[in-house]
Amino acid sequence: MAIRKIVSRSIGVDVIVAEDLANNSITTAEITDGAVTAAKLDAAAVTPAAVSDTPNTSTGGLTLPTGTTAQRPSSPDTGESRMNTTTGSLEFYDGTTWVATNLIPTVDSVSGNISDAYATNLTLSLSNATDTIDVVFKEGSTTIATITGVSVSSGSATVTTTAAVYGQTAGDTIVISVQNVDGTPSSNSQSKTVIAAPSGGTITTSGGYRYHKFTSSGTFTNTALVSSVNFLLVAGGASGGTTSSWQGSWSGGGGAGGLIQTNSQSVSATTYSIVVGAGGSHKASGSNSTAFGSTANGGGYGGSNTESAASGGSGGGGGGDNSTYSPGGSGTSGQGNDGGDGYDPAPEGGGAGGGAGQVGSNAGTPGPGNGGNGLQYSTWATATSSGDSGYYAGGGGGAGGRPDLGGAAYGNGGSGGGGRGGSGNYATAQTGFSSTYQYGLDGSANTGGGGGGSGTTNGGSGICLIRYAI
Repeated sequence: MAIRKIVSRSIGVDVIVAEDLANNSITTAEITDGAVTAAKLDAAAVTPAAVSDTPNTSTGGLTLPTGTTAQRPSSPDTGESRMNTTTGSLEFYDGTTWVATNLIPTVDSVSGNISDAYATNLTLSLSNATDTIDVVFKEGSTTIATITGVSVSSGSATVTTTAAVYGQTAGDTIVISVQNVDGTPSSNSQSKTVIAAPSGGTITTSGGYRYHKFTSSGTFTNTALVSSVNFLLVAGGASGGTTSSWQGSWSGGGGAGGLIQTNSQSVSATTYSIVVGAGGSHKASGSNSTAFGSTANGGGYGGSNTESAASGGSGGGGGGDNSTYSPGGSGTSGQGNDGGDGYDPAPEGGGAGGGAGQVGSNAGTPGPGNGGNGLQYSTWATATSSGDSGYYAGGGGGAGGRPDLGGAAYGNGGSGGGGRGGSGNYATAQTGFSSTYQYGLDGSANTGGGGGGSGTTNGGSGICLIRYAI
């Protein structure tokens, strides 16, 4: 910085302004003039207090550094001041944060709702707010929660309610206000009424979703908190087929219940009837499941050498014996798949029931067919403790005929609760079987799995799972 001087010829001394002294760039040669020496200047009480104590009689103004929030100094000194053009406020650094000097915050609006059962996000629209604020929740005159250090960006702040807030009773009024970083309270507040959460079924919360599990028919009561849901709906699986010979040997596996999975289903604040279909029993198809205007069709029962397999959500498997066989039943498009065909001649066997994700396999020279796999929804299954390894709606396996002639003793059930098929009197070649007939296995409950072929099995009951983001 260049030296600025005011020269007095009468006393022959240069008067050095405080700016030059503070700059620490003045040399002894520059300030020595007659009796004025560096030593005397060192001894003079030229301090910030001496300079600031001088009355300022100017009627003008003092121009401070000006800039946006992004242009703040990276390493400010305590007391450093500036004009912030982003907020429209004078501000100073208090050693920790920048503090506005003329802002009284206003809560313009609060969007979002407060639940009585789980945390929700509220978005506050603000005026004259500092970069961070405290959000204060009151019920009546009692402060029930204060959430500190909430960031504000472009006049908006998002806060997640705590248990002290969402734990209040539905219908209560919660008053919301804010405080700027310097403790200045908002000039107003906004109120929210606590809303009851949806009810019905067995409720769990996982991964940002709330789940309702219906293993039997019931009602889902929605509230204003939720406008859209995802749901998984599975109908009842069917029983396996039967024949007059060997107590059901060579009969087809039951088809899985139809499966519907829908995202973004619009819902109103009303009560919805949920119907969960039962599994079919003894040559019977499964029952339908219904929810939100959608119907999942029950699985089709397995056939035999004398009776055709039924169509359904997924089709039943066909049977085969006595030089005859029947084809599998048809599945419903978008819900399931066809059942497999029965087979004759030896080694004979029943076709498998179709599953939601795969057709039931045909019987053939390897013997009876394996049930079609269902569809896997691991996240839903984990959150609700349901499903078969995350699968739903697997087809039943076909019944075996002649393992002594090289065929398998039974067909396996498909993933998703499909039951294993039974085996006839010739099952001695299969480990774990005696020389007498072995019955097939039922479809698993609340999976919509089809029963194994044998005529004595039951299909698995259906299920309805509902979830929404929280």
